[in-house]
Formats: sequence, C-alpha cells, structure tokens
Amino acid sequence: MPKMHIKKSTLIGAPVEKIYNTLSDFNQWQVWSPWLIMEPEASVKVAEDAKSYEWEGDRIGTGNMKILSESANRSIDYDLTFLKPWKSTAKVRFELNPQGEHTEVVWLMDSSLPFFMFWMKKMMEAFVGMDYDRGLAMLKDYMEDGEVHSKLDFKGTSTFPGCTYIGIKTSCNLKDIGDSMKEDFEKIGAFARENSELIAGVPFSIYHKWDMVKEQATYTSGIPVKQVPDNLPSGMVTGEIPQTGVYTVGHKGPYAHLGNAWSTMYNMQRAKVFKTNKKIDPFETYVNDPGEVPANELMTEVHFAVK
Repeated sequence: MPKMHIKKSTLIGAPVEKIYNTLSDFNQWQVWSPWLIMEPEASVKVAEDAKSYEWEGDRIGTGNMKILSESANRSIDYDLTFLKPWKSTAKVRFELNPQGEHTEVVWLMDSSLPFFMFWMKKMMEAFVGMDYDRGLAMLKDYMEDGEVHSKLDFKGTSTFPGCTYIGIKTSCNLKDIGDSMKEDFEKIGAFARENSELIAGVPFSIYHKWDMVKEQATYTSGIPVKQVPDNLPSGMVTGEIPQTGVYTVGHKGPYAHLGNAWSTMYNMQRAKVFKTNKKIDPFETYVNDPGEVPANELMTEVHFAVK
C-alpha cells in the first residue's frame, strides 16, 4: 500500500513541560485540533485518564487515538485508527526540543493509503501536512496566549449581490502568498484612496487556482467599484463576480489562521453539505480593515458559490 510520511514543526515560546503536559492530555486537544474546529458538533469521548479519545462526526469521520509511550518532556508516541470514511491506521509522534526559552515542536505521522487510492498519495500528504501546519499554529496560540485566535462562524447560505471590480491577478508560490497579497493590496489601497467616490464595497480575493502538491496559487485581489475608470493603472484588471447563492463561513482572527475556514469549506463541500457552482471561483471578503483593528479582531468571510 502507498506509504505516507508527514513531518511538520514550529517554534513555540513556552517551556517544554507545559507543551508536553498539553500533548499528553487529550482533554486539551479539543482546544487546538485542526480537525475538530471544522466540525465543533462532532461527538468526542475522552478516557478518564485522558490518554485516549474517540470521535465521530458527519464530516470528519470516525476514529480513535491513544498514547502508546511517553518520554517525559521529550517525546510521545500515539496509535491512530480511522474507521470512517475508510479504515486505516497510523503512527503519530511528537518530539520536543528545548531551545532556550522556546521549544521546537515536531509533529510526525507515518501511515498508508488503501491500494485503490495510490494516485492520491501526494495530494493526501499535502492536505494532511496543511492540517498539521494549522494545528501547530493553533497549539502555538494556546501555549503562548492561553487561547486560540481563530473562531469560525457557520453563516450558511445567502445571496451575494455581485459586483464589478478592479484588481490585480497574481500567480505565486504558496509560501510567498502573504507578501504577494500585501503588495497587491497596497496598490489597490492607493487607487481606492485617490478614487474613493468609485468604491462600492469591501476588498476581496478570488482564488482561481490553489495547488497544494505543486505549492502554487493564482488569485485576484480586488475591490468593488461603481464603474470602471478610464485611467485604470497599469497592471490592474477588471472583472465581475456575478450575483449568486453562496455558502459562507466567517472567520475571526489573524489572516494566518484563514486556512481553518478554507479547510472547513472544502471539508463541507466533500461531505456534500452544499452543492458547489464550479463556474464561479471561491472568494473571501475582508469585513474590517487590518489598519484599524488588532489582528485578533480581523473579520473575514469565505464564500463558495452554490447551486
């Protein structure tokens, strides 16, 4: 069967003892789990000794996890079993490496896919790797600040009124997307300040392509306008988002955590919670201005067009 290996790490500003005690207590996993945030209503049962737990959800499937061995403040090994949507097992491990006042946390998984899914190996490694990155980011929040700065609001279906926009279309590596978007929105913001009478809504980004395996993205960042000006700056494009039904998940917190909202939407799409209109690319709208509110108060809405 196709073998999978995942390895992700992060540096957390907390003592190793604190992190070890959290990772060895499944009661605390619910706070920062990259899967449970996607389906908060899922059933979770933690053993009395907090060394194992099981879950059951309509979208995140069914499974269980238990601690196999522990080396205090150094490492923990787990046995992971998935029962639905298909049966499989995995070996999971955390390694903790103190670095001064910080701790490097390494999260590993070794597993295999059913033979008939051999063609999905690279894609599944990319998806699980993204889940691990999301989980480590939330664990970092929890250890450093006592809470996770990422909250989801399942808003459901509504009608997006549509808009004409001006914007910048960009293709880049996923690791560079934050800097790339910042640069694009600086140009869009300068245009908006000089043409405030034309602005007709909040900024947004449309995601035309997001390839986790090749680590490439193509997106358009833009802002709605009442009409397209004649003096459109060089490098800017125009377009329309048509009026459409959408399913929306809101996110409160830093943009770095937006993967939680996007992963949740794709999870709901796969579970057929809604039927996607694939003719309209998904997009996110920025409800408030990062220059006016703290990062933890940023409000973003992720929209998938639905039939």
